[in-house]
Amino acid sequence: MAMEDVHVDGERMAYDPDQDPEEARNLRRQYRHLEQELTEIQDLSTDEVAEKLRSANHLFNKVQGINEATNDSGLLVTISHISAAKARAMKSGSVAFDVDDFVARLITYMGGRKPVSLADGADEDEDTSEYDEGAPLDWERIARRALAKSRRVPAIDFMLGPLSIEAKKRAAAKRAKLEKNKEDMKKPQEITEDDITRSENETTKNVATLERLLENTGSVNLFKFIVNPNDFGQSVENLFYLSFLIRDGKCALEIQEGTGEPIIMLCEQPTQEDYEAGLVKHQIVMEFDMETWRRAIEVFEIRDPMIPPRPKSEMRIGQKWYG
Repeated sequence: MAMEDVHVDGERMAYDPDQDPEEARNLRRQYRHLEQELTEIQDLSTDEVAEKLRSANHLFNKVQGINEATNDSGLLVTISHISAAKARAMKSGSVAFDVDDFVARLITYMGGRKPVSLADGADEDEDTSEYDEGAPLDWERIARRALAKSRRVPAIDFMLGPLSIEAKKRAAAKRAKLEKNKEDMKKPQEITEDDITRSENETTKNVATLERLLENTGSVNLFKFIVNPNDFGQSVENLFYLSFLIRDGKCALEIQEGTGEPIIMLCEQPTQEDYEAGLVKHQIVMEFDMETWRRAIEVFEIRDPMIPPRPKSEMRIGQKWYG
């Protein structure tokens, strides 16, 4: 027997997992339609919101599944939010409801703001500009008024929030100024031209030295000429200085046929007429790392450097030397 046929006290059971799928889909569709109307229409009147609530109640009578019940609860949350917003914006006649004014009048009614001096026979409700703000509140007076409008049994409860709120003034935080000890402060070291001892191994002089050596040696293997077997750094410098001679066209580099060795020799520097006749410069990027340096020493059996070793360059800055 299907669950939809089971009745309890003449009423159909609220939960029915065997509800007709088409009926469940139709319920979810109607719930989504109501939700869409509530969210898309901005200025809904109170009557329109109440009508949507009645439609939701009508749909809930047909709800028998969990998914549809979830849709119903979400719709009720939306309606409650809209109703709360309308209640906050509710107006009495042409004057909006002022919470602060209501609380002030409530305090006055309970005797919390009494005149400082009250003449004999004067009316208690007479307006005055001077009040005693520290007078105790007569809660029983407002309680009797509230009991006349409510059937709820009086009970002890806590007040939610204070009746008056004093705005706290934000104190500007002062940041402590960092004070430096003048004794610990050091003046930057001043460097003048006389403090720097320039090395005599300048690029121009070294390039000229390599040119004179090539005049004496003639054609020579590139690696045998530049490699210093005892100093990798100076070998790199020798290759750097040799590149200026090749760039200026004073030195030629060619690969020897048969052996494949790179050979360098001095040559006549090209003139402007040679370049106008079609002579073209070519550039080459040569990789020279420590592994290549060791391999060249081993292959070409280099024991002594052809270029005389240069003394280590030193630089003095202030009172210190740097190599």
